[in-house]
Amino acid sequence: MEIRMKLKPLLLMILIGALVVAVICFSLWSYTSSEDISDPKHLFLRSDNSKTLELTTSSPGASPRDTRCTYHTCFDVYHCGYNDKTRISVYIYPVNEYVDQAGNAITLPLSKEFYEMLEAIADSPYYTNDPEMACLIVPSVDLLNQNSIRLREVGQILASLPWWNNGNNHLLFNMLPGSSPDYSTVLEVDTGKAVIAGGGFSTWSYRRTFDVSIPIYNPLIQLDKMPQKSYLEKRRYLVISSQTSLHKEYRDVLHDIEKQEPRFLFIQKCPTEERTWNFSRRCKQKVAYDYPQILQDSTFCLVIRGARIGQPALFDVMSAGCIPVIVADGYILPFSEVLDWKRIAVTVLEDELENMIQILESYSQEKIYELRQQVNFIWQKYFSSPKVIALTTLQIINDRVFPYAGKSYEDWNDIPNTRTLKNPLFLPLRPPSAQGFTAVILTYDRLESLFKVIHSVAKVPSLAKVVVVWNNQKKSPPPMTSWPDIGKPLKFVKTRKNKMSNRFFPYDEIQTECILALDDDIVMLTADELEFAYEVWREFPDRLVGFPSRVHLLDNTTNKWKYESEWTNDISMVLTGAAFYHKYFSYLYTHAMPVELKTWVDEHMNCEDIAMNFLMSNVTGKAAIKVTPRKKFKCPECVNTEMLSSDLSHMIERSDCINQFTRIYQSMPLKNIEFRADPVLYKDDFPDVLKKYKDIGML
Repeated sequence: MEIRMKLKPLLLMILIGALVVAVICFSLWSYTSSEDISDPKHLFLRSDNSKTLELTTSSPGASPRDTRCTYHTCFDVYHCGYNDKTRISVYIYPVNEYVDQAGNAITLPLSKEFYEMLEAIADSPYYTNDPEMACLIVPSVDLLNQNSIRLREVGQILASLPWWNNGNNHLLFNMLPGSSPDYSTVLEVDTGKAVIAGGGFSTWSYRRTFDVSIPIYNPLIQLDKMPQKSYLEKRRYLVISSQTSLHKEYRDVLHDIEKQEPRFLFIQKCPTEERTWNFSRRCKQKVAYDYPQILQDSTFCLVIRGARIGQPALFDVMSAGCIPVIVADGYILPFSEVLDWKRIAVTVLEDELENMIQILESYSQEKIYELRQQVNFIWQKYFSSPKVIALTTLQIINDRVFPYAGKSYEDWNDIPNTRTLKNPLFLPLRPPSAQGFTAVILTYDRLESLFKVIHSVAKVPSLAKVVVVWNNQKKSPPPMTSWPDIGKPLKFVKTRKNKMSNRFFPYDEIQTECILALDDDIVMLTADELEFAYEVWREFPDRLVGFPSRVHLLDNTTNKWKYESEWTNDISMVLTGAAFYHKYFSYLYTHAMPVELKTWVDEHMNCEDIAMNFLMSNVTGKAAIKVTPRKKFKCPECVNTEMLSSDLSHMIERSDCINQFTRIYQSMPLKNIEFRADPVLYKDDFPDVLKKYKDIGML
């Protein structure tokens, strides 16, 4: 079904609704004057800096907006870096009053929202009071709402600015571009080569790498009236549409969906409010709902293009913690240069609106929780006030000018976890040996084997503590009096559910940087082997260092990855049944690894070691390291038909894991390496008394 808005055949219908939209948009922001500001502490507001300037009909105007501008062609970076090599400097013009020849004011007083944006810039580390040293200059002309400005005269005002220079390195803020009936997607003022931070860009009007797409702030939202809701709470509706003045073709499709889907709530302007509209109410027939509070009762909320492609509804929806479903082809989403909108919203093509329910039903509950968390985080950090919108805009421009000091994808998009350690690039090059390592042993109920492993690892000089992860919920661990007395701290942790991922949880009992992950049947490792492996890890603290190694190979016949345990000249994985790694990666595994991957591991009760290899190689770009030549780890003499069959199915499942993980990561992060670490005098014919590690296992 074709539901795209066609302007010419529907021009009359748009004109009818345009007046309503214009009135609403004009009233979005209230205005204040500089006299209402009790403490004009900033230079741009000081009365001795302000003037009343007259424009005549013959005053020159600015040149038209240069549609070909990019960062490399229109932005002069040689004006940046005077004050700081990692931060731009921003100057704000004084607030002047502009009048025409008859003495009538050309511009309205600053809106409260625009003043907050200027104040945020002036209070930020970016601000400078010297225009000659500024990288970026912001005119104190309120252009947020095009309905409130005189286009030609504003072009003359911009051209009259002392450092205008055809708009070079000037930044203009605009949230509501265009006017009835065309509703352009960009501010219709002659702006030359100025950067526009705009709220309604389409793919046709947005100058990539140059302009900044910003949210449309809605001051009518009263946040104090919305109760706080957990992202885990159940919602009454699957999806809500609450926008008013939607085009008839969209309304027809939504009415059809409404008839078939009881979980869809379609509410609009109340019938009794045709002349005086109450923004805080929406109705379905005669039933009224509080707005935007009703949005908190839905999992998803529709944001459909209206007369303008950018909608304040997006701000409303995100402020209520509802997952946006954006139906606006070609819309440049706010701050999309740095924000990953796939983690925030669901995008539905306008032609696919009728299939909306099927699309939304495909999202798992776990994915919905992730989206809700991300919506709350992004709205609070980048959308919630004019201040954060202005500062986010400056940060994006700052990252363009100083990319080496810019924020990473993770900095922009990941919810901060205060418990995580620093990025592995900043791990110590050689951790102190005095701290030692914590042996984390995963067990179910093999006590005899477990106690042997504990006795064996207790002989390692660098051992600091043993933590046993008890993964059996049906059976309690034995009393502490029956555990081995090893002369080192011994703790056990009871898990709530039998999951292989429990071995990688960053337990509070682990106080060392280094963790030795052990299975409860690895009884063959000697103290010398473990001590040597720990010393190797100290040389490479960002690597997985261990004993049993594996490799992944590409099957040319099936074009799929295959898990291989036979010895080859290279390796790509070290199994975590006996491996050292930094505690940082336990945090990443628990809090930052793709949820789909972690779910696969827990459901199949397998491949958590492969998952850790994928995670570490993906984060560091480096391969694992195998130590010592020991080859056999389990039971080399136990070879029979049943074992061979079991081993074959095991290899198939492990291969499936590699292919699934590759699909989730959308790449193959594992790195092949032809390297193994052995003690220096391992094969040399020297007396044992000269060798530090004498008890190293042979093949």
